[in-house]
Amino acid sequence: MEFLIILLVILFGFGLFRYFRQRAYLKTLTEEQFREGYRKAQLIDVREPQEFKKGHILGARNIPLTQMRQRLVEIRPDKPVYLYCQSGSRSARAAQLLRKKGYEDLNQLKGGFKKWTGKIK
Repeated sequence: MEFLIILLVILFGFGLFRYFRQRAYLKTLTEEQFREGYRKAQLIDVREPQEFKKGHILGARNIPLTQMRQRLVEIRPDKPVYLYCQSGSRSARAAQLLRKKGYEDLNQLKGGFKKWTGKIK
């Protein structure tokens, strides 16, 4: 029983560490904040192509998380990057990958596309 408690504490601590480390390089923006900046940035939808075709934020490029490593040349490191997915988990993973490759100005839409109320295509 003690082992289980220790294991849970370690796992919780690791999760907390990852959360705060991610907050240091990834800004999670409200829809209003996201709208204010995404037109001057690279707007990237990291969902799969079939999800993108069903609807996406106007002006977004589709670079699925599953293809991100191979398509890094399409993303400029000197410009802000605005990421979104369906709910926020894939965009956070995409930001982690971009951070490891040297990208610095990384932003994601809070709640993802499912919370977006703006114009879509």
